[in-house]
Amino acid sequence: GCFLLHYAHRALIFPLLIREGKPTPFFTFVLALLFCVFNGYLQGRSLTTYATYPPGWLADSRFITGLLGWLIGMAINIHSDHILRNLRKPGETGYKIPRGGMFEYVSGANFFGEILEWFGFALACCTIESFAFALCTLFILGSRARQHHR
Repeated sequence: GCFLLHYAHRALIFPLLIREGKPTPFFTFVLALLFCVFNGYLQGRSLTTYATYPPGWLADSRFITGLLGWLIGMAINIHSDHILRNLRKPGETGYKIPRGGMFEYVSGANFFGEILEWFGFALACCTIESFAFALCTLFILGSRARQHHR
């Protein structure tokens, strides 16, 4: 459910909220699409076919802590995207430093939120595949966050 909710928001809601932006290069789009399709298959397959959980797993502290981490990360991600979308007035150009929310503590708050989301997901699922996804997210978005910070 967490995985589907994140990608439903990212694929259906997020694009409708964007006013203007830089076009995404086609190659980047294809790579992102392939990653998402492969990762979606990997996560879905591991959770529906291979993962086994003991009775009462939904009350286990690992699941609850992971779910809370995912929820907080999703909230930070959505709020940070809202701040970024409203950074400039229509027609305005130039660089602006985002303020408010987690941007007061970290320059890439949107990236931080998504990284937190997927580490929470990994803790809630406790699978190698979900942990691998969280690490990929950390490396990919961490690199982007560092570039944006500079």
